[in-house]
Amino acid sequence: MIDGWIVQLRKGALEYCLMLALRRGESYGYEIIQALSEVEDLTVGESTVYPILARLKAEGFLKARLGRSGAGPMRRYFSLTEKGRIRLAMMDAYWPMLSKSIEALKRAASKAGAAGKGQEQT
Repeated sequence: MIDGWIVQLRKGALEYCLMLALRRGESYGYEIIQALSEVEDLTVGESTVYPILARLKAEGFLKARLGRSGAGPMRRYFSLTEKGRIRLAMMDAYWPMLSKSIEALKRAASKAGAAGKGQEQT
């Protein structure tokens, strides 16, 4: 079972991950889910992905079209719009800054924790 904090952290990053998956080109929902599942910690289900895809489409970051599949029912294919490509570029630029800031906070907390342990022993 995955702890609640992990679920929340993943949900926060999932929009970025979905858009990264679509950077490769047009994909249908299940194909996006499969692309994410190739990375162990990004395995998600349809009930998580489809609402985010619908929201991103409603916000103008994605476009969708119905297309025939090789076998079976019609599929909804998603792709990035120009607005979506701009948002993804912004996310690409922000992610390293966020990661660097979190790492700096972790280092500061570790130093403070180590300093605090030394004080407790005196």
